[in-house]
Amino acid sequence: MSHLLPLNSTMKASVRILVIDDERILRDSCATALRFDGYQVEVCGRGEEALDALQRHAFDIVLVDLYMSGAAGMQLIGAALAANPDAIVIVVTGKPTVETALETMRAGAWDYLPKPFTGSQLQVLVGRAAHTVHVARETQVLRAGTQGGADDAVGMGTARAFREAIALARRVATTDASVFITGESGSGKEMIAQFIHRNSRRASRPLVAVNCAALPETLLESEMFGHVKGAFTGAVRDKPGLLETANGGTMFLDELIEMPKSIQAKLLRVIQDGVVRRVGSEETDAVVNVRFIAATNRDPEAAVRSGLLRDDLYYRLRVVPIKVPTLRERAEDVPVLAKYFLDHYWRRHRHADEKAPTLTKAALWALRAHSWPGNVRELQNVIEHAVVLLEPGAEIGVDEIPFITDQRSDAELIATSDEGGDDGYYAARDRLLGQFDKRFLTRVVIRAGGNLSKAARLAKVDRTTFYRLMERHGLQRDLLGGGGGSGGGSNGDDQEK
Repeated sequence: MSHLLPLNSTMKASVRILVIDDERILRDSCATALRFDGYQVEVCGRGEEALDALQRHAFDIVLVDLYMSGAAGMQLIGAALAANPDAIVIVVTGKPTVETALETMRAGAWDYLPKPFTGSQLQVLVGRAAHTVHVARETQVLRAGTQGGADDAVGMGTARAFREAIALARRVATTDASVFITGESGSGKEMIAQFIHRNSRRASRPLVAVNCAALPETLLESEMFGHVKGAFTGAVRDKPGLLETANGGTMFLDELIEMPKSIQAKLLRVIQDGVVRRVGSEETDAVVNVRFIAATNRDPEAAVRSGLLRDDLYYRLRVVPIKVPTLRERAEDVPVLAKYFLDHYWRRHRHADEKAPTLTKAALWALRAHSWPGNVRELQNVIEHAVVLLEPGAEIGVDEIPFITDQRSDAELIATSDEGGDDGYYAARDRLLGQFDKRFLTRVVIRAGGNLSKAARLAKVDRTTFYRLMERHGLQRDLLGGGGGSGGGSNGDDQEK
């Protein structure tokens, strides 16, 4: 993976790295730089020592010198993957050749780092690898936490729009068709891409992600297509690009619209005939077989009309379009996801024997009421923030959850409600009034601490009318599903004094 979400210090600290090199100065320098970045790092100077370490621990990332005494680099690649099939192996060598690169990739190596290299090159490459580790963990944990097994690996949720997106991803996963995913930032586009790859025929090969918005044009081109020696200042040897790394696997092009037009044209040739020409080369350097998944948080058809995105590239990639719904479009999933993330992050940050906190009924109502501009990613961060600050067994109320209040003004609500601009007056009014009802009802339930009888009195309507309004707008009486939390009996009714 490459240049996607930045990892925080907690994420980095959970990544275990093994550096294997018989050059003491080099391995110690690598270890120092990676420890400074916040990773857990062990070093080995001999092949036998490395084999023993790989048997004792499952490392997430292994940097291995291809030519060293005691055990061949190819043997160490196999040992690392045997100990942990999900390990990311980065081959380091002072004798790089195209043949060697292809041989190590076939053996299961994830990428190739020729000597000499700078600290920045090491940190960028390991950062990409650590991001891949993190996303793979999230996918595996979500898979383990669902009832449906691998089919539901992307996550939990019962909202119709979300389940339709998952069903479409499941159907297309077994084919080699290109997929174009749209959705707001944080809505789960990358998780959908992971799901498709893991359930495809290419699952044993790499999923390589490129964030097209994260790199300047020249660096993005070199990263994707590779370069030949002398192509630019600092290009001291030939280097294969990410397209070659993805050969036989999948490439995820995140924020495709941000890709410069010159690179779009070069990418189109790869999609059409599989030919890769490295930067500075005048001949074909590789032929690749790659499946493409593209994504954007913008309107791709508007980008085509404005000239930002080539229409021929768009229609090549848009064989199967998938729209990921926003979290506010599947608000009924918020309580389920919140409780899942609470359990997940409690296990990550705390001891197994410590009792996890619980979300109060009022907190769950408040979570559901929030507009979630950052979508599932924002919900994850909010819950993780609460988890690291709470004592075991505590109740998480509204005050313990940051950024919980929807701060949109009425003017913003009116503006965002105008999605059906061609509707007449009555349809637009009904839509706006419906949004007001949902916000009002949710807020009054939060004020009542989840007790619906008290909420009805605060709203100055009888309880039957209040329940009917809630049902009309799809609001559950009991977000806890009949158990846990605070705020009264099974329906939060006449329990308050």
